[in-house]
Amino acid sequence: MIGYVMVGSSDLDRSVTFYDAILAPLGLTQVDRNESYVAYAPETDLDAVEFYVTLPYDGGKCTFGNGTMIAFAAPTMEALDQFHVVGQQSGGTDEGALGPREEGSNICYGYLRDPEGNKICAYCADPNM
Repeated sequence: MIGYVMVGSSDLDRSVTFYDAILAPLGLTQVDRNESYVAYAPETDLDAVEFYVTLPYDGGKCTFGNGTMIAFAAPTMEALDQFHVVGQQSGGTDEGALGPREEGSNICYGYLRDPEGNKICAYCADPNM
């Protein structure tokens, strides 16, 4: 249904530091970069680009959407934890600690804001909950 997702950046180097750190535990890696964008794909299928970080095409200021969020599936709880910890260490801010959001759910979520203010989530089903 969704071909790919893009977020804007006003500083690609700063954004790459953040996204390289949070996407690695999720099995996504940087596969292309030029002066305008950076592309990420699954380590298992480097041709299947799913996520881009880009300078705004119109040259204007990058902004984030109120109510907009991008969620990545984490393969393990350890990967989810790494996503949240390294995201904060790499210029992101905590937007919601790891844990379930609905009572009785076995799905854990962790939320960050990237350096530009985009809301980023990772989630993982924990069978031990």
